[in-house]
Amino acid sequence: MIDGRAVVHPGATLASDVTVGPFSVIEEDVVIGSRTKIDSHVIIRSGTHIGQDNRIYSFSSVGEDPQFAGYDGEPTRLEIGDANVIREYVTLNRGSSSSRGTGVTKVGSHNFLMAYSHIAHDSTLGDHIIFANGASLAGHVEVGDYAILGGFTLVHQFCRVGQHSLMGIGTVCLQDVAPYLIVAGNPAKTYGVNVRGLRRRGFTEDAITELRRVYRQQFRAKKVDSEHEESEACGSAGRPEVDTLIRFLSRSERGVIR
Repeated sequence: MIDGRAVVHPGATLASDVTVGPFSVIEEDVVIGSRTKIDSHVIIRSGTHIGQDNRIYSFSSVGEDPQFAGYDGEPTRLEIGDANVIREYVTLNRGSSSSRGTGVTKVGSHNFLMAYSHIAHDSTLGDHIIFANGASLAGHVEVGDYAILGGFTLVHQFCRVGQHSLMGIGTVCLQDVAPYLIVAGNPAKTYGVNVRGLRRRGFTEDAITELRRVYRQQFRAKKVDSEHEESEACGSAGRPEVDTLIRFLSRSERGVIR
C-alpha cells in the first residue's frame, strides 16, 4: 500500500506488496522488493536497489549522493539485500566516482542499522551485522559477517572490519579490525577473542582455544622473527577460523589494530 501523501516517481519499480508511508519520496530508477515496509518521511534516491522484507524507519536517507569532494553527478548505485532493519535517521550513500571506488555501496542481508548510523560511499557490508546508534563508516570500508559496532564507533576510510569482531562503545578504528577479536578505545586496541559472541554462534571450544592461542602469539607475544612467527601460525593450519584470521592479517594494507 502506498500512502496518497507519498511521492513515488513513475520510473520507480516497487513490488505490489511494498508499503510506503506518508511524505516519503521515492525517485526514478529505484527498485524495491516484496514485503519491504517504508515508514513516513523516508527519502530513497535514484540508483538504489532494495531487496525483500526490509524495514526502513522514518527520516532515513537511502541512496543519497556520496560525500566525496570530486563527485560531479555521475550515476552510482546503492544495493541493499534482504531482511535488513534500517532505523531512524540512518544515512546510506551511493558509491562514488573516485578512482579507487567501485561506484557501488553494498549492504548484505539481515543487518540491523540503529538510529543515526552512517554507511559512506563504496563501503561493503556482509550479513548479520549490527551497527549500534551513531556508528559510522568512512568511504571504502569493508565489514564482515556478524560484526558488531558499538555505539558511536568510527571506522577510517579503506579499513576492513573482520567477521565476528566486536567493537566497544566509542571505538575509533584507524586500522583494520581482525576477525573474531574485541577492540575498544580511542585509538582502538585489541582486548582478546570475542569468546562470548563465538559461543553464541556455535563455534566449538576447540576452535576458540586455537583462536586464543594464535591471538596470544600474533598480538600479545614479544617481538619474534618472521620465520618463527610463520611456523607458529602454521601449527593451526587447516582449521578454517585460524586460516581466516591469518589470511586477514597477511592481506592488510593499512595495518591491523594491535
